[in-house]
Amino acid sequence: MQWGTALEQRIDRVADRMLQDAAAQGVRAALIEFVVFVLKQAWACAFGATLLVVIIAARLFYPDDAALARNDLLTLAAVLIQVAMLVFGLETVRELRVIVLFHITGTIMELFKTDVGSWAYAAEGMLRIGGVPLFSGFMYAAVGSYMVRVYRLFDLRFSRYPRLWMTAIVAAAIYANFFTHHFWWDARWVLLIAVVLLWGRTVMYARIRVRVLRLPLLAVFAGVAFFIWLAENIGTWAGAWAYPDQLDGWQLVSISKLGSWFLLMIISVVLVTWVYPPRGPDAVASDPETAEAPPVEQEGPR
Repeated sequence: MQWGTALEQRIDRVADRMLQDAAAQGVRAALIEFVVFVLKQAWACAFGATLLVVIIAARLFYPDDAALARNDLLTLAAVLIQVAMLVFGLETVRELRVIVLFHITGTIMELFKTDVGSWAYAAEGMLRIGGVPLFSGFMYAAVGSYMVRVYRLFDLRFSRYPRLWMTAIVAAAIYANFFTHHFWWDARWVLLIAVVLLWGRTVMYARIRVRVLRLPLLAVFAGVAFFIWLAENIGTWAGAWAYPDQLDGWQLVSISKLGSWFLLMIISVVLVTWVYPPRGPDAVASDPETAEAPPVEQEGPR
């Protein structure tokens, strides 16, 4: 991959130099590839991980009687993190579009969910809309940031990717169901079946440096949803928000939330395809800022 930030290209160049002296199938080569994989995953999580660290630090060290409310502090910190990502070239303006869109869709859902009592935030601070502090939208933006960055860092390709208009319809239905299931039939199981039917045969190709991982896309969705669930447990423990069953004392977030995060992954993936259209495994890598890569083979009626 010849595109990315300066630091990302530097990591790739160092890895390439080390791999030149390592046997293609040797233990040392495998170890180098593993280290690069971990570094790129950590780098993709930079926004979310930094925000999570700030949330934990605010819980442990920020005084309750401070002049600036904790929620306002988190909002200002989230804004500074996002600005820094742009100023230091860690995200492109093009990528910011999908992150902002994810921020907006997340904030709208937050307003509704808190109103119906699905979860709640501490009623403090001035930087909020109703009962929703503005930093909440940045938590959704963190998911979007990870998605666009991991796509670029691993030069993701796909085989048998579903037709984009089909994925857009399913994503819209998932988003609508997050609202409508409170006063109408909950269609999440139908939507899960639709997701399996659409993406069940899709394979993702993730290039580390030399090695290319070949993974079922549904398994990737499930894995990312699990790690978001873990982060959600840390966030609720740190008091960023609370579910009704956590008001009398913290406990693990219900495992059923994995299904919600899995479906939310579909929305984020569809938004990312707006910035980076899915490409086939044999497509020639190109700079997404200046050229169009050959389209991926897509299934479904034309």
